[in-house]
Amino acid sequence: MNEHSFINVTRMAAQTTSEKIVQESKALFVAHGYGAVSMRMIADAVGMRVGGLYNHFPNKQALLFQILSDHMHSLLSAATEDMPGTGTPAQRLEAFVRFHVGFHLFRPQEVFLSYMELRSLSPENFAAIEAMRAEYEGLLGAILRAGMDDGSFDLKDAQVDTMAILGALSGISTWYRPTGRLTSDDIEEIYVAFVLRSVGHSLAEVAHV
Repeated sequence: MNEHSFINVTRMAAQTTSEKIVQESKALFVAHGYGAVSMRMIADAVGMRVGGLYNHFPNKQALLFQILSDHMHSLLSAATEDMPGTGTPAQRLEAFVRFHVGFHLFRPQEVFLSYMELRSLSPENFAAIEAMRAEYEGLLGAILRAGMDDGSFDLKDAQVDTMAILGALSGISTWYRPTGRLTSDDIEEIYVAFVLRSVGHSLAEVAHV
């Protein structure tokens, strides 16, 4: 093995270890709460010494921030790629709901931590995550304002309605179970119809535009 290959293998091993640390930290933060989890608990879950853990992350705060920032970066990147920038406001709203449900439904740990442990971030980290959240909220807000501007949405306040819709959509991951009576497709259709009704539309109307 030449020096270049050795460096690449070492980097891959470090990345794999870091990913395992992040995964175990997610599970522990969800199960016990950020404040109750120690670096030693994380190290034990990963199967390494505490000193080795500090080679990857300087502290527990860095771990929480990476979990939340990775989630938000993935969300914003996927939203940019998957959601159309054209169409009627109702069509764009339908696309947003389908995207949001599909993205969040199978990420219950990330969604839980994004809401319940946001308060545990340092002021600097909190500001960074809030900026990304505001960017995502702005995508929905722009759709709602477009519908209000052209008279197609019956809404009073785009900002309030944005938060109300996101609150309803993000709660799915707290109760949805793949083994339940409804499939993920069923849930998606129900929520699309629900959100469209909230702005004065039906799914059938949007489908025939």
